[in-house]
Amino acid sequence: MYDASAELLGYHDAEVNLPSTERTNMRKRRDANRARLKKGLADAGKPAPIGQHTQGSYAMHTMVQDENTDYDIDDGVYFRKDKLVGPNGGELSALSVRQMVCDALQDDRFNTPPKVLKNCVRVYYNEGFHVDVPSYRRIESTDPWTGKVVYSYDLASSDWKASDALAVTRWFKQRNEHHSPDFDDTDGQFCRVVRLLKAFARSRSSWKSLTATGFMITKLADDSFSASAGRDDIALRETMKAIRWRLEWNTTIAHPTINGETIGHDNDARPGHFKDRLMENLKHLEVLDTSDCTHEAAMAAWDKVFCTDWFSQQPPPEEGSDGSGSKSARSPTRPVEKREGGRYAGSALP
Repeated sequence: MYDASAELLGYHDAEVNLPSTERTNMRKRRDANRARLKKGLADAGKPAPIGQHTQGSYAMHTMVQDENTDYDIDDGVYFRKDKLVGPNGGELSALSVRQMVCDALQDDRFNTPPKVLKNCVRVYYNEGFHVDVPSYRRIESTDPWTGKVVYSYDLASSDWKASDALAVTRWFKQRNEHHSPDFDDTDGQFCRVVRLLKAFARSRSSWKSLTATGFMITKLADDSFSASAGRDDIALRETMKAIRWRLEWNTTIAHPTINGETIGHDNDARPGHFKDRLMENLKHLEVLDTSDCTHEAAMAAWDKVFCTDWFSQQPPPEEGSDGSGSKSARSPTRPVEKREGGRYAGSALP
């Protein structure tokens, strides 16, 4: 296969991975939102949170660039269950807690006020992104065998339902370390391939509402990942192939941390859409297997996959290449920015 690893890594770093400046801006908004929530709850005499923890793609570091700044940060707020009671001592409903959080987040400076949704409260920003604030209650029990305190968590959805979003972050960290031949405590090939798959899924605006979600894609990548040391292009292509065939026989995607639960809903068409788009675009990459594949042909193929012209703008291999696209000597290395707070910030349980 023609070696486009240097170009694919360059595309990932320049066009896919979220720049540190964007993450910094989001983090500032998140922190301001946390302070607003704490103050709003305190001013209203409501229970104080026992923790606020970022989750989802921001916490897993798999968020990808979007030309319309269509980003969201999931920042969960946690309460003790025994504190979520009404004036007469009755247990607050899931809707009541979401409404309590929404009230505490109100601010006259917002053009669009925070809104209660099924699984969270959404805070809108003029820049185009939003912060989703799901609410959790922590349930304390005692292990009958060890006598130790055990915590479990419920999400305030249409009703209270068992959910531990931070367990998903820990799961991803473990899978990234397991899969990646180059895992270095901050990044890895698995993480990069997940980002590239998500970028592919969002590469056409008409696909966004039809295709698999980022969480679905992350779990599909874990189910089907094919590592290739020093060759992200091979790892991505082989993983795309494996996901395509995996979805050919089964489009149900199991939740990674909750036994018996699936990602998506019954008869969900989004995984099937993703499979069809993979099948169409993998054909473009068949030219990479020909013995006379040129740099221009290889770059054109990757442009078609990602619906871009970035690859065609990349110069051909330096003199000294054997002409087959074998460029291991020029495969780039670059520093990987550290996650705030160390490994996968926010993964500690409240």
